[in-house]
Amino acid sequence: MPGTAPTTATRYTTLDSPLGELLLVGEESPTAPGGTALTSLSMPDQRGAATVQPHWRRDPYPFAEAVRQLRAYFAGDRTRFELGFRTTGTEFQERVWRALEAIPYGTTTTYGRLAESLDMPRSDVRALGAAIGANPLLILRPCHRVIGADGTMRGYAAGVARKTALLTHEGALQPTLI
Repeated sequence: MPGTAPTTATRYTTLDSPLGELLLVGEESPTAPGGTALTSLSMPDQRGAATVQPHWRRDPYPFAEAVRQLRAYFAGDRTRFELGFRTTGTEFQERVWRALEAIPYGTTTTYGRLAESLDMPRSDVRALGAAIGANPLLILRPCHRVIGADGTMRGYAAGVARKTALLTHEGALQPTLI
């Protein structure tokens, strides 16, 4: 209903990164570490990114572990994330997003191979791409590791330049020499 206060408290914090300022958003959860489950990690100018709402509260405390793990990732000291998430996609989106977590650090896969791993027909690759594009947890659920069958960088909600930077950081791509 319009004008109704949210039933759960939404908290957020920001983190400077090599990709720009990251926005971390979470909701109260008694089962999540720190009492807050991460619901979104987004970047500046990202398509469909979360935006801070007036009723949200800036609170870095519940995100301390996420910030620690992200800093370690960008420093090259972490290849996997162990955080509590709470996302609200469709059953199909959630299935695709979980599959992203299985793509190992430093590797890539194609949309077609990911569809095959999910036992999806080739005709559903476009829907798979849309689900990947709606991923609310960039970096943490590594949608940047999915590339075109010809090796090209296909869309990334935060921009292809950031996708390339992440894959270069992970060693899946060679740095461009100028």
